[in-house]
Amino acid sequence: MSRFLSFSLIVLTMSGINAFADEKENINYMPEIHGAIRSRYEMDTKSGDARFQVRNARVSLTGQVAPIIHYFVQIDACDRGKMKFLDAWGRFDLTREFKIQAGQFREPFGVDNFRAPNNYIFANRSFLGKDVDNVRGVGMKAGYYGTENLPLTVEAGVFNSSSISDHEVWSKKPTFATKVSYRLGDFKLTTGFHSRRPENVRMNLFDAAVGYYGGRWVVEGEYMNCHYTNGTAPTCHSYVVFADRWFPVKLGVFNRASVQARVDGMTNHSTGMADDEGKLQIDDPLRNRITVGGTLTYAYKWLRADVRLNFEKYFYGKSTEVAVGDGDKVLAELVIKF
Repeated sequence: MSRFLSFSLIVLTMSGINAFADEKENINYMPEIHGAIRSRYEMDTKSGDARFQVRNARVSLTGQVAPIIHYFVQIDACDRGKMKFLDAWGRFDLTREFKIQAGQFREPFGVDNFRAPNNYIFANRSFLGKDVDNVRGVGMKAGYYGTENLPLTVEAGVFNSSSISDHEVWSKKPTFATKVSYRLGDFKLTTGFHSRRPENVRMNLFDAAVGYYGGRWVVEGEYMNCHYTNGTAPTCHSYVVFADRWFPVKLGVFNRASVQARVDGMTNHSTGMADDEGKLQIDDPLRNRITVGGTLTYAYKWLRADVRLNFEKYFYGKSTEVAVGDGDKVLAELVIKF
């Protein structure tokens, strides 16, 4: 009986895959090229020092080699003057809802850290998204991606504990990541758990977020907790709350404008790397920030160009020495997305 049930399950699964593949036969197998270029000017308002940067020059190649097999490759040709290899993965769509992905990609955890340069809302990412958990890994994940009647997404993955710059390391301590989100009308609720061990201390992170995406508004709030095992460092708490409101305009070549405001912060944070005595280093000090800004957009078919201006006001602890560029600043960006 058990053999019969197992065989029946395999047959039903393969039938579902074949039916799903047959429905997708009329697709274009030509690869698509996308990209985003962010050129910026920033000035430290206290010292008066300033600089220009090419913050990102990302190019991606994506497509399908079969109705149910997808691929994605992405590099950053100029991340502040350096080239970085970011993503390389393949995905197998078992059904409309169930998918398996393997390769190098962002680990499924968090919300703000999942924004790519082509959909940033502010010139600088939040502390939560940039410093506390900004992790790509080499591994695999499986996911359920919901239906209209059940708009639920569940992802779980396992990854190497080593950096993406070295795929040769053997380890008994892998990284685990999970992410669950549910859409309720214009609202989206997200939570997740992330456990990684970059060196000799395991870090366990918990995340909770709520977002509103209705009409011309985007409003999000997210909290992330980073706990270091065995009391090796104080728990890091980080948060971000922001609002973005856009308007249609006719201002020269621009056809859209938007205004943004954000509050974010974090307590002392360690990336999990130890010093010579085996103690965790504090890589990012306690700080809070207020950001205000505006964006003018030229949107034409699949092309979009943003001209963005931001002002950032920082609040550090009294004993913190603030380096040039880490304090109050004005930023202006030209972002081209295609």
